[in-house]
Amino acid sequence: MTHTRRLIVMRHARAGELPGGPDFERALRPRGRRDAAAAGSWLAASGFRPDAVICSAARRTRQTWQYVALQLGGEPAVSAELALYQADGGDVLDFVRQTPPGVGTLMYIGHNPAAAEVIATLAGAEPAFPTSAIAVLDLADTWATLAPGDGEVAAFWAPGQQ
Repeated sequence: MTHTRRLIVMRHARAGELPGGPDFERALRPRGRRDAAAAGSWLAASGFRPDAVICSAARRTRQTWQYVALQLGGEPAVSAELALYQADGGDVLDFVRQTPPGVGTLMYIGHNPAAAEVIATLAGAEPAFPTSAIAVLDLADTWATLAPGDGEVAAFWAPGQQ
């Protein structure tokens, strides 16, 4: 498949519990911070650098991006969206379709099951997708016309993987 666009899908890093507090405010655990930094190192070493980033506005997704970004360098446009917090895969794809045409590589950082649903919709198979996992999808079409089956998994990473 010849790709015209690339979508990096990442599930947020491991977060702690917040007994009695709102799920939205859960923060990364030390392991989550380490895994997010390792994910950023893998992306950088593999040459996968986003031109733009969309993520859920939840604390743990924003923190995940902070640790990834420290390893990646650069300054892509970043948008934290409240609507992505409880979005399903279809909602996420609606956001992706709004990506400006000049963006070649978009990164989405969010939650499961939405992240795995996006991969399943575009590439045809829903992977096991633990916290901090990343799937890099090569896409055969433009952002605006993205449809089921338009993607192919080009690379996959998960914590603990060599």
